[in-house]
Amino acid sequence: MSKPEYITLGGGCFWYTEAILKELKGVIKITSGYAGGSVENPTYEQVCSGTTGHAEVVQVEFDPEVITLEKLLEILFATHDPTTLNRQGNDVGEQYRSVVFYQSEGQKNIAENLKARLEAEKVFERPIIMQILPMKNFYPAEGYHADYFANNPKLPYCQIVISPKLIKFRKRFRNLLK
Repeated sequence: MSKPEYITLGGGCFWYTEAILKELKGVIKITSGYAGGSVENPTYEQVCSGTTGHAEVVQVEFDPEVITLEKLLEILFATHDPTTLNRQGNDVGEQYRSVVFYQSEGQKNIAENLKARLEAEKVFERPIIMQILPMKNFYPAEGYHADYFANNPKLPYCQIVISPKLIKFRKRFRNLLK
């Protein structure tokens, strides 16, 4: 295994972003949390209030020899709507924004180049508004958010929102699954 890399991604609710990305070969660890805001060590309730500036994100530890950053970002683009401002489905607010928090200039370049390519190819009907920002802070979420879908598959949100996304994801990216 090569030296692991880290990237922090926001694609709306961290519960389904985690559920999707943790199934990929090369993903070592996913940590749900909050990033990009001004409040130190925020709680879930504070972030949900929309007053902290934080986004719900997942910090992804991955092996770049098994899965590239570009492939991770392609999957993020394919599994959420990067064209809506501060919204994913019925989840509305700055905490649900589409964002990549990069940790190096190389990661920034990969994210910006992929975004530009998808725009040029007109993959989406509307402009991509996903933010690409330097990583400044990350605060792990409360423990009950870890493996939320796996631990709560029968809850309505999991059934209505996460399950359909996982089914589409698994069909489209089955060759990348663990």
